[in-house]
Amino acid sequence: MIGDIKAIIKGYAQGYFLMDNGNGKLDWYSSKKRALIPLDERFRYPKSLRRALNQERFTVAINKDFPAVCAGCAARPSTWISPELLEIYLALHETGWAHSFETWQGDKLAGGILGIVLRGAFIGESMFYRVPEASKVAMVKLVEHLRQRNFLLFDAQIQNPHLERFGAHVVSDCAYKALLQQALTRSCFFL
Repeated sequence: MIGDIKAIIKGYAQGYFLMDNGNGKLDWYSSKKRALIPLDERFRYPKSLRRALNQERFTVAINKDFPAVCAGCAARPSTWISPELLEIYLALHETGWAHSFETWQGDKLAGGILGIVLRGAFIGESMFYRVPEASKVAMVKLVEHLRQRNFLLFDAQIQNPHLERFGAHVVSDCAYKALLQQALTRSCFFL
């Protein structure tokens, strides 16, 4: 599995990501238009979310229950996260590459974000919530966390209306790969 992990990390470092192709087989994908969550002043969030943040209804944790975050991300009627990909995420986590950024209410996991960290890049694979606004709070707190640690890139992979509300913007494949290479020169620590 160690050889596989090296090949997987090499793929991500070249701008690709893994996804089930719908037929139970994993393939490498790239996007001509890559969605990025800004780590500067362009990041924003809905005003309605300020209340949840101010009320401190959630606490955040890193890797407190990585397997549960993976399961939460995969628990959808239609998912691209296959059982094989779940195993890969667990192996990436065990070797220090994959992490979960979680929101908790008391002792219950409320939501979280699953991602792969390559030096100054956080590659967001998926997110989920069990409690309304839990994943949104995780997004805000994760951006703060990445900023504090001097990360350059928060890759969300594919744009959607939910991410647009946070200021996500699309860049070309060429621009993405240039940013990724810059991020790979940084010595950032997620933990």
